[in-house]
This record gives sequence, structure tokens and C-alpha cells, in this order.
Amino acid sequence: MSCGNFWDSCPDFFEQNPDVSFSQILEGFRINKNNAEGTPLADQETCAWNAAELCPVGIIHIEA
Repeated sequence: MSCGNFWDSCPDFFEQNPDVSFSQILEGFRINKNNAEGTPLADQETCAWNAAELCPVGIIHIEA
């Protein structure tokens, strides 16, 4: 999804994919290299969860 809410609200965990303009989890936090699943650091959990909840299609999954 190309929703800027992710990288605007939690830029230390999300980014915009430059090739397709979709939101994705930064590479260092991905689970099994999947750009739509990740585990945030403790100090990123709140912003990561809040950003994921803003997703109108529920495509981003966060594991704490």
C-alpha cells in the first residue's frame, strides 16, 4: 500500500519502497526478509503499532 502514514508516523521502522512506492518495514526489522512483517525494538513498538493500525487494508503485521 502506498500510504505515507507508515513512514511519516514511524520513520525509524517504516519506509517507502523506492521501486513501487509502497510502504514497507525497514530491512533490519523484517521477519524472514518479508517487507510486510517485522519486529520493532522496544522503543519503536508504540509508533509501529499505531502506524499499522492506520492501515486501511491491514497489510502490515507487527510482532512484539
